[in-house]
Amino acid sequence: MDERLPVLRPAPAPVEGYLSRFDWLLVSRSQRQALRDYVVALLGPRERNKTLTALADTEPGRAGSMHREAQRLQWFLSESHWDHEALTDQRIAMLVADPRTRPHAQGALVLDDSGDRKS
Repeated sequence: MDERLPVLRPAPAPVEGYLSRFDWLLVSRSQRQALRDYVVALLGPRERNKTLTALADTEPGRAGSMHREAQRLQWFLSESHWDHEALTDQRIAMLVADPRTRPHAQGALVLDDSGDRKS
C-alpha cells in the first residue's frame, strides 16, 4: 500500500493527535484536511460558529457562501463520500477505551454541543 500524503495544514498538536486517529476512515488528503479545518473551526472562538460561512471564516450571506473555503467545507460535509457511522463508531471506541471518559457506575460523560443548559 502506498503511503498517504500528509495534510497541508495540520491542526494544533493536541487536536492533530486526536484527529489523526480518524485518518484511516478518510480516503483522500482533501477529506483529511477538511476534517481538521472543520473541527478546529468548531473549537475556535467565533460569534457565529454554527454557520458554514463562520466556520470557513468568510463573510455571512451569499458572498461568503461562494468563497472557496466555504465551498470546500460544504463539499466535505455534503458531497464527499465518507462513512459518518464508522467515524462515530471510532469516536465512541476511543472514548470507551480511555479510563477518564468511559462509562462507569457513577455515571457517564455526555458530550452536547448545543449550548443549552442541562439539569
